[in-house]
Amino acid sequence: MRKLRVLILGAAFAADLHLDAYSRIREKVDIVGVCDRKLDLVHALIEKYGLSNCTAYDDCDKAIAECDCDLVDVCLPNFLHHDVTIKALKRGRNVICEKPLATTVEDAQDMVDTAEKMNKHIYYAEDWLFAPAFRKAMDILKSGKVGKPLYVRARECHSGSHSPFAQRIEYCGGGAMVHLGVHPVCFLLAMKNNEWEELVAMTSGGCEDNLVHKGMEGEDWAGVFIRFKDGTFATIEANYVTMGGMEDVMNIYCESGCVHIDLSAGPIQAFSIPGLDYTIEKAEITTGWSTPAVDEKHALGYCGEIEHFVDCALKGIDAEVGLRGIDGLETLKVINLVYQSARDGVAIKNES
Repeated sequence: MRKLRVLILGAAFAADLHLDAYSRIREKVDIVGVCDRKLDLVHALIEKYGLSNCTAYDDCDKAIAECDCDLVDVCLPNFLHHDVTIKALKRGRNVICEKPLATTVEDAQDMVDTAEKMNKHIYYAEDWLFAPAFRKAMDILKSGKVGKPLYVRARECHSGSHSPFAQRIEYCGGGAMVHLGVHPVCFLLAMKNNEWEELVAMTSGGCEDNLVHKGMEGEDWAGVFIRFKDGTFATIEANYVTMGGMEDVMNIYCESGCVHIDLSAGPIQAFSIPGLDYTIEKAEITTGWSTPAVDEKHALGYCGEIEHFVDCALKGIDAEVGLRGIDGLETLKVINLVYQSARDGVAIKNES
């Protein structure tokens, strides 16, 4: 069986998540290059995952030009997604791109158009779509045993981004909604085949108007109400004011029942006076009672999405709905309309 040759751009948080997933499917993939301007991070990842035939790069342009690969996995800060993706596509590579697809709709559109022109695929890394709990919830809905969905409430929240790039809009494209709300927005758009009708939103506003993070240009709280074309309503919230670790929660209310999903709630409870080594992502403390995650990367969907992308790239086909470049573009369009609605204080209808 031919293995997929992958070049990873970036060697920080997202790259580690992806490499964990690749390490579980070594029979399908070879990591042939890792690039980051901080070579110490590159060498640390190569050593951590035992990458024996992997070249270390400190320049993305050089890596894209020289690395003999099939697919480029973009795990860089948001504002760098566009340029490296365009270069990789023009080099004849398929691309995995982390969320959000870009910082502007114009850049995202250019990425999608270039992929189509070059007859290549952009695989949009939305991990929620492969979270086992969410996939099980979708199976329950498809079974018809809870009836038609009427209202969905979804949220991703924690106490603030670890990335310095998250503090300025030019680097990230916004605040909590574009960083965290991007997950429930994309998931619900995929669930409804990108067919929405109207939205109305509010945000904390950014900087001094924020609830907690006064030095952050983007908002630290955002919420949006959406009506989909099939009549389903949804509330989506994203914030940086939630203490105690990551919250990924969805409640689906249906005609004959309901489904509640909490990716943060695990089957283990532990009590520690000195504190555990780790519990869940973004947890400020680990002392006292806690709920340690069990295989957190798998539970959040990273493993499933990466294997799906590898399988698609090996077959030369596009990903499923919600995980394509066009879905990343549609998600960014909706998030930008969320910001417009909040800024102008108006409801926005889908004119497409």
